[in-house]
Amino acid sequence: MKIGILGGTFNPIHYGHLRAADEAREKLGLDRVLFIPSGSPPLKADDIADAGQRLKMTELAVRGNPYFEVLDIESRRPVKSYTVDTLTSLLGTYPEAELYFMLGIDAFLDIPNWYRPDRLMSMVNFVLMSRPGRSFLDIKASPYLRPDADLLKKMDNPGADPVTVRLDTGREIVMLNVTPLGISSSDIRKRLKSGASIKYLLPEQVESFIILHCLYTDENKKN
Repeated sequence: MKIGILGGTFNPIHYGHLRAADEAREKLGLDRVLFIPSGSPPLKADDIADAGQRLKMTELAVRGNPYFEVLDIESRRPVKSYTVDTLTSLLGTYPEAELYFMLGIDAFLDIPNWYRPDRLMSMVNFVLMSRPGRSFLDIKASPYLRPDADLLKKMDNPGADPVTVRLDTGREIVMLNVTPLGISSSDIRKRLKSGASIKYLLPEQVESFIILHCLYTDENKKN
């Protein structure tokens, strides 16, 4: 069994997350994609919904897709969650499966700043997905991956097929060009704060939940 893992704050989850996950599932033959919303950070920002609300929005977003599943492994933890700990738990839960940690180019480049990055890079395989405004050539700055520059240039072609390369840790990374949807959670929050429409940027059920609970607005801060 091949399982994709997509974590994040999902604050809120939107079509960019969902479309990238579905393309990865289809192109890589993943049997399942696990969505794992993060828990609440120690220093909660003004514009982040609580862990339970983000978990619920993620559940609403994936409803009806038999290949998608939401786990509360991080959102139920009372302390800060680290990706290393989450992957350790998943390796115990799915001992026979091939796990693929899915992330964008910007997140991949930030891994050296994560908790126990060398351990993280040796635990599972990775799916490195394109992001609007970023180039695969950018990953030359990563200490974990040294692909050929010509290969990276080819990957920036929207029609490029997935390419698998070996990491220095011995694990594999699949570079995947996904449909570039210029949607971001931060832009959605800004729109909500200003009273602008967010329709067609995320699933209707998620939009309804946000409106019902007055999320990401000044009114919510008063509650």
